[in-house]
Amino acid sequence: MFGTNQEVTSHWNRSYMAIRVFLIISVFCTAVAQNVFTQNAVPSEPYRIRKVVIDPGHGGKDPGTMGHFSKEKDIVLGIALKLGHYINEYMNDVEVLYTRKNDTFVELYKRGEYANSVKADLFISIHANWFKSSSISGAETYVMGLHTDERNLEVAQKENSVITFEQDYTINYEGFDPNSAESYIIFSLMQDTFLDQSLELASLIQDQFKNRARRNDRGVRQAGFVVLWNTTMPSVLVETGYISNQTEERYLNSKDGQEYIASAIFRAFREYKEKIESKSTIPAPMVAEPTVVFKVQIASSRKPIPLDSKLFQDLDGVEEWFFNDWYKYTVGQSSDYNEMLAYQNAIRKQFKDAFLIAFKEGKIISMSEALKEINE
Repeated sequence: MFGTNQEVTSHWNRSYMAIRVFLIISVFCTAVAQNVFTQNAVPSEPYRIRKVVIDPGHGGKDPGTMGHFSKEKDIVLGIALKLGHYINEYMNDVEVLYTRKNDTFVELYKRGEYANSVKADLFISIHANWFKSSSISGAETYVMGLHTDERNLEVAQKENSVITFEQDYTINYEGFDPNSAESYIIFSLMQDTFLDQSLELASLIQDQFKNRARRNDRGVRQAGFVVLWNTTMPSVLVETGYISNQTEERYLNSKDGQEYIASAIFRAFREYKEKIESKSTIPAPMVAEPTVVFKVQIASSRKPIPLDSKLFQDLDGVEEWFFNDWYKYTVGQSSDYNEMLAYQNAIRKQFKDAFLIAFKEGKIISMSEALKEINE
């Protein structure tokens, strides 16, 4: 089905590079299309995690994987509700939302769409695993990415097969085939913007499983999960254990087991929140500028791009602006139009769609207004 490992790896590597080039170009092309500044621009505020969406996998007509006496959908709902309870009880500055709170079927694409619509800061999808060997046990946490081995692909295929319960799934998922290895290639870049944050949370979850809950640690992994592919925030998928292992199945169904697992994820989330927020500093207040100032816009995105992203490597002083639901990124600053025009042309060697924008007294103004003022 997949060909030799060498053939698959070679094909994925070629496709990966082609897709990366395409997506990078696409991100920066949006800069030109979004050159419609007419209102105040506000510098980034200190980042705070205020809203988390918890996603109990499967539900309703989709039971998930089946154990000897239990169903995945029931196990993960119990764990999810306990996790939400802990957050509500001990973190009153965080709002908890669920993709489902009872035994109902929710399409995979709607889960991510829901998290996006409520502007969640974090998405946690909870599942239980199954393997043909009943000796396998333990917990593993996945983030969006390229499969590093066929076992990761197998897990993703099993979870993604849920979409066949949905009508018109080939339309809803843009032709995605859960049984085709090639359909997974594009997924490797969908969460690239939030990969570092997702990996950090996943690592903290696995540390809690290993050191506090005393679970077998199966590590942090990457694979192409449909439920994660269109979320616009850091996202993880937690496989809490294997119900194909009878001992672990009993543990996952027990009150103590579910509480230990939920509390481990809770502690990891709390630690993640503290770490992320400690890195967010209050930006210096913007000083009103007596003259027109020009800057070079290099990127525009619906999703925030980390300022230490590889996209901005070799650039100093990258600034982020949030305007009309778009994140804008600029470099450079001068009241000398010709100087900044030359800088724009230099920047275009790296970002071909870079262009000038103008500020006056902290407000973005049109280029025609700026040129008129400096020529008076």
